[in-house]
Amino acid sequence: MRVAPLLTEEELDALRQFDTCMISNAIETFDARLRNTGFADAKVRCMFKDAPPMVGYAVTGRLRSGEPPIVGGSFRDRVDFWNSILEIPAPRILVLEDMDTPPGRGAFVGDMHAAILKALGCIGYLTNGAVRELPAVRAMGFQLFAGSVAVSHAYAHIFEIATVVKVGGMEVRPGDLLHGDRHGVLTVPTKIAGKIPRVAEGLRQAEQKVINLCRSRDFSVAKLREVMNTLR
Repeated sequence: MRVAPLLTEEELDALRQFDTCMISNAIETFDARLRNTGFADAKVRCMFKDAPPMVGYAVTGRLRSGEPPIVGGSFRDRVDFWNSILEIPAPRILVLEDMDTPPGRGAFVGDMHAAILKALGCIGYLTNGAVRELPAVRAMGFQLFAGSVAVSHAYAHIFEIATVVKVGGMEVRPGDLLHGDRHGVLTVPTKIAGKIPRVAEGLRQAEQKVINLCRSRDFSVAKLREVMNTLR
């Protein structure tokens, strides 16, 4: 079954105008989840920190690379996997949970798979495992979030698709809306996704008032207290 897109292209673009930290701040105002959930931890890092925010829908699966697959073994003919990607609305982000211990023995995504994924409407890749061939992938305008970098794909293979996964402590379901940049990646709750940009802009303006005061010659603790009280 195809997953219906949550937002219009205009709404997606509105989310791209904010960094992930401000999106996180906005989500907190809705009390939609606990504040220590919904984002990947520091084990997952952004490979291309100067790229703009990445916003898209999650295509999920699990992989291993430390040992050969029990059945099959070729990643060159995975029509089932490619078709599953198309079940999720664009823009798409592939999210693979590396089940090896430790993860990242081999990298599933390098330049070839990045090209395939981009042709399938994906804009980025998120994994607790490894990635490789960074200059070529960067040149494609394809974003990578990973736990490590590896020289080989080893025995990298996907053995489960379209399932709930956990990457960097963050649970991701097929079709979840993701937002990521140099700070990390988080999920944006469905029910409030369209409201986030307006709230984020309000928070940005409020924070700027504090920053401007701190930079001004008129700064004082009394004035700081006054401005901070307006933020409540």
